[in-house]
Amino acid sequence: MKFQSILLWSGVAALLVLAQSQFGWPGLAFAGAGLVMWLLLHFTRLMGVMKRAANRPVGHVDSAVMLNAKLQPGRPLMHVIAQTRALGERLSDEGAQPEVYRWRDGSGSSVSCEFEGGKLARWKLERPEQD
Repeated sequence: MKFQSILLWSGVAALLVLAQSQFGWPGLAFAGAGLVMWLLLHFTRLMGVMKRAANRPVGHVDSAVMLNAKLQPGRPLMHVIAQTRALGERLSDEGAQPEVYRWRDGSGSSVSCEFEGGKLARWKLERPEQD
């Protein structure tokens, strides 16, 4: 995770330096405006995801089996929240690694997801026993 952060900020700095060296102050202003626009787009997406998740019960999903089928390792927590349209029920302690969240459906099935460094590492489908 730290490497990606360093790479991102190095890319931003390189873009700004390149824009300033090639086009002067107007190029730097244009590149800065583009970066601000990119940040605003991500912020708007984040707020939309959180707004949709706020309208649903915590830890509820329509179908835990379908969620289990659609999950992929390495997906960020925000993408899983966007997919379920609900915040997960937190099972781990605050700040503990890995972070564990659970989503349940109406039939009693649930999916427990473990996130390491904000990325989905493992998940487990739990179904109620049939009589």
